[in-house]
Amino acid sequence: MDVTFFGVRGSIASPGSETASVGGNTSTVEVCCGDRRIVLDAGTGLRALGQRMLARGESRKLTMLLSHYHWDHIQGLPFFTPLYIPGTEIEIVGQRVGLYGVREALEHQMTAPVFPVRFSDLSATFVPREVRPRDSFQVGDATVRVARGNHPGGVLAYRIDYGGASVVYATDTEHYACLDPELLALAEGASLLIYDAQYTPEEYRGERGPSKVGWGHSTNVAAAELARAAGVSRLALFHHEPTRDDRGVEAVEAATRALFPATFAAREGMRLELSGDEPRLSALGPEAHASTPTPESPAKLVA
Repeated sequence: MDVTFFGVRGSIASPGSETASVGGNTSTVEVCCGDRRIVLDAGTGLRALGQRMLARGESRKLTMLLSHYHWDHIQGLPFFTPLYIPGTEIEIVGQRVGLYGVREALEHQMTAPVFPVRFSDLSATFVPREVRPRDSFQVGDATVRVARGNHPGGVLAYRIDYGGASVVYATDTEHYACLDPELLALAEGASLLIYDAQYTPEEYRGERGPSKVGWGHSTNVAAAELARAAGVSRLALFHHEPTRDDRGVEAVEAATRALFPATFAAREGMRLELSGDEPRLSALGPEAHASTPTPESPAKLVA
């Protein structure tokens, strides 16, 4: 199982020199289970994934798991070039929200006057699939489990198990006063937990700026507590606050490692190879922003 981060920001894309090291694109994570590609969310990072797929001549068949339909998690879909090429096959998994199922939500995004191309005009073949919390289904030989998170309008968390490894994706979820029992059960023993850490506790409580209670996001400390309680191998801090620059992300990363040493801040270009053994972290190409753990200290990321 290979995991690659193409977008790691929350709320809105934040390009610029002050965020270039961590990356400014919103939520997009690729998980390859053998020859099957699963994509977690369709944020602005999805555009780069599409470009790489075409440049390498990779298969244009994939399954996309959407946590929810807020802009920062679907905004990259209309700019995913494989959608405009016949022969592309995409299964899109998500929840029903009121009158909007998966297809209706994505059709709504691509309507006039806000976008010039209609969803129905795309050349790709779409297979929508609606799921609910506690559902389980197969993507090839990978098993996907679904859980409920805490976010305005609803959100889904996913666990993917394949070949003795597992990744849990729990973004846009609020921790409240105690560990979420559903997320704790979902993350138990996972190889990698990708978790919403948009705020520090001080920011969340309103000691720095307005209170974020009820906004549907979590903190780095809550991430460490969940990772420790669930016994995960590695914790990826994710959905970084868009106003937090690279140094700020590094500071949050360091503070969280003091609580859970096997922590790293997700950065665009990071790639992890997950197996039943210790996950290995590497960089992809000269544009990547990852660090690599040393064999002597596998929980520590060094330049």
